[in-house]
Amino acid sequence: MLEAYYSCALEAGTDEAGRGCLAGPVTAAAVILPERFEDPLLNDSKKLSADQRERLAPKILREALATGVAHIPPATIDEINILQASLQAMHRALDQLGMRPEAIAVDGNRFLPYEGIPYQCLVRGDGRYLNIAAASVLAKTARDARMRELHREYPQYGWDRNKGYPTQEHREALRKHGPSPYHRQSFRLLPEQLKFRF
Repeated sequence: MLEAYYSCALEAGTDEAGRGCLAGPVTAAAVILPERFEDPLLNDSKKLSADQRERLAPKILREALATGVAHIPPATIDEINILQASLQAMHRALDQLGMRPEAIAVDGNRFLPYEGIPYQCLVRGDGRYLNIAAASVLAKTARDARMRELHREYPQYGWDRNKGYPTQEHREALRKHGPSPYHRQSFRLLPEQLKFRF
């Protein structure tokens, strides 16, 4: 069972989704939970099924003291790199909270200072702390929803299923159709031995 990483009452957890994708945005969420928030299902979003995440997200949105979600598009990822885009997404998600957290708990080992607020980087924090796990769920569900929207525009890549990750299906579609405007041009979209066929 996850615990609360509360050094204070208004601590925001933040996490991102989509860093390893070939297409679509990188998405981050920030969440401030009430001190007595509980849900036995809540965990690192990667350990949950899509149905479990979709059941959890409305509860988090309803019961959290504050939430924020931000998408950074592929063009920006290509311009500033995926790490900087992920950190920018976290800052933008924190901007949307509507209240100033007293501290920030960050999943992972990298962060940039935000408005002078104390922060702690926590490797695998999404599997250890409630507020980071909640942010993980919101980031993942928001990004999945965005990829389903983009799938309607470019159905040939199967983004409703692979969400832009480098699956065999996605790479085969890239080989056949070439990249879309939503692909990250700074990423290696295909292995060296494969060629685009236009």
